[in-house]
Amino acid sequence: MMTSSLQPAAALAQAASRPYPNDSRAYREARTALLAEEIELRRHIERVAEQRRALPPGGVAADHEFRDENGKTVGWKALFGAHDTLVTYFWMYGPQRERPCPMCTAFIGALDIPARDLSQRVALAVIGRSPVERQLAFARERGWKNLKFYATVGDRFAREYRGLAPNGDEWPALDVWVQRDGQVRHFWGSELGGTADPGQDPRGAPDPTPLWNILDLTPGGRGTDWYPRLDYGPRECG
Repeated sequence: MMTSSLQPAAALAQAASRPYPNDSRAYREARTALLAEEIELRRHIERVAEQRRALPPGGVAADHEFRDENGKTVGWKALFGAHDTLVTYFWMYGPQRERPCPMCTAFIGALDIPARDLSQRVALAVIGRSPVERQLAFARERGWKNLKFYATVGDRFAREYRGLAPNGDEWPALDVWVQRDGQVRHFWGSELGGTADPGQDPRGAPDPTPLWNILDLTPGGRGTDWYPRLDYGPRECG
């Protein structure tokens, strides 16, 4: 992005700002100022994306093994398929869990429909420590149709890539991998541990979960006393 040729955000916002019916002057002035900040945020997100794309080669990944939906033990090649880039999500659904993590479920559910579009450019895989058939049973329960699920063989992958703590606790992990010259390298990972600001849950920049992005548009924001659940009663909305 050539920043030298960009118009000032305030000027763009002023030119683009149009009142809605019955806007007060105070509202329109505040909204125009906010629009300028949103333009700056969009530009900053793109600068961060450029910096991410320019990362030097990451570490070479070991020859980890996974089990696919047919119970077959496979390596990285199966996860990449025809692509040279792979996006994986390690979800908190280990064999010790009766049900998967609600936060992971909210994120994975948001991936299921666009998975068909994403797969045109990159491979996408959901990885868990539970057997694949257990993961698939939950996927069918949720109506997910487009995602590919794999189970780790042992816990080495989960421990090395921050999905499993030494005490056995699970963590979510979003990772990107690249395949070059016969090697698989770790390109990027969501390093969120210890990065949250006071009063906040760990979150990415940008946050990849639509749930939180939509709530950020609302007057109440994300709130402090609500988290996703796996099931909601018929009156638990509004």
